Amino acid sequence: MSPTSVSMSHPTAPATYTWEATDEQVSKRYGVPLERIVRFDLNTSPVPPALVERILTAGRFDTPLSEYPPSDYRRLTAAASDRYGVAPEEVLVGAGADEILDIVAKTFLPPGGTAVIPTPSYAMYRVLTEQRGARVRPVPRLGPGAGYAIDLGLTQTIARGADLVWLCSPNNPTALSEPEGAIAALLAGLSEDAQRDGRAAPIVVLDEAYAEFVGLSLLPLRATYPGLVVVRTLSKAYGLAGLRVGFALAQRPLIAALEPFRPPGSVSTVSVTIGADALGDASIAAENVARVTAERARLGRALGALGWAPLPSVTNFLLVAFGSPERAAIVSEGLLRRGLVPRTFSAAHPMADHLRLTVRSTAEDDLLVAAAGEIERELSAAPLEPAK
Repeated sequence: MSPTSVSMSHPTAPATYTWEATDEQVSKRYGVPLERIVRFDLNTSPVPPALVERILTAGRFDTPLSEYPPSDYRRLTAAASDRYGVAPEEVLVGAGADEILDIVAKTFLPPGGTAVIPTPSYAMYRVLTEQRGARVRPVPRLGPGAGYAIDLGLTQTIARGADLVWLCSPNNPTALSEPEGAIAALLAGLSEDAQRDGRAAPIVVLDEAYAEFVGLSLLPLRATYPGLVVVRTLSKAYGLAGLRVGFALAQRPLIAALEPFRPPGSVSTVSVTIGADALGDASIAAENVARVTAERARLGRALGALGWAPLPSVTNFLLVAFGSPERAAIVSEGLLRRGLVPRTFSAAHPMADHLRLTVRSTAEDDLLVAAAGEIERELSAAPLEPAK
């Protein structure tokens, strides 16, 4: 088990999955005061937008806190419709993008079914697939020289006869978007294969959690490909991860298929009120994206000057290469001893020799840079011995 994770299992699950350790668990394990823990592993923003304090102070929500919100989340749905340029009936609200992904898996992945995942990508795709009793068909991504892009030909081939294809662009954890036209080409290829073989094309989920950071969405492709579900969230660019608000955007028949699997009240009335107001203010995401973009460049330069190797990123995190899993593990332990929590990868993961680091505030990032300098000096004094 990773030192930064805690085991969470279910008796009917095909495997044991590990979620991130809490601040309290990290504090206890490494003897660091709780107030000094900084999460560089969760890809969240350090400060929520100002409207949160205003709404909470006023204490006026769409419905009283003693009541459930309307089961159709009508104002939040309308705000998402306006922000994303789709009809209200093409929107499904969920408790964060993760609940949307879970609903998609419940709807379209039967036991014994198959899902294709260009790998590496967001870990929950495999978790949700296996929880449904379905099989994962992983497709290795191209290497760093190709920006870890999906292998179009291989993905199309392996997706023949699959029930679902999980896509993420910009991709987590590789921090880059797919090349222009790649996803459209894949959708076209999957459609052509299905027509030729006389079967339905697989449902394609396009997770656009980081879309605001590149100012580009492939949502218009749903008009041509009726099996496309685009997923959006308020957790990243909007800085509202704690609200747990996400959306599925698709043609009406797909939304209608998803609706029976959606709980009637998993999104709180507080989240509905704040989320709707946030979507109505275009400056919120724009200002946070501008801040993160500038800070990402500064942080990358500072870490690079210390000999670390941050890879190109268009997201709110950096993927840093360390050359070997052993060195990545040593650096991770060094950060954790200082209360700074990185995202690590298991020994079997293709990114085992990397760490993923969230871009946070300038002050918090300066703590990371200072820690990196200290760790590098420690390693220079006692260099890592090669494994025997």
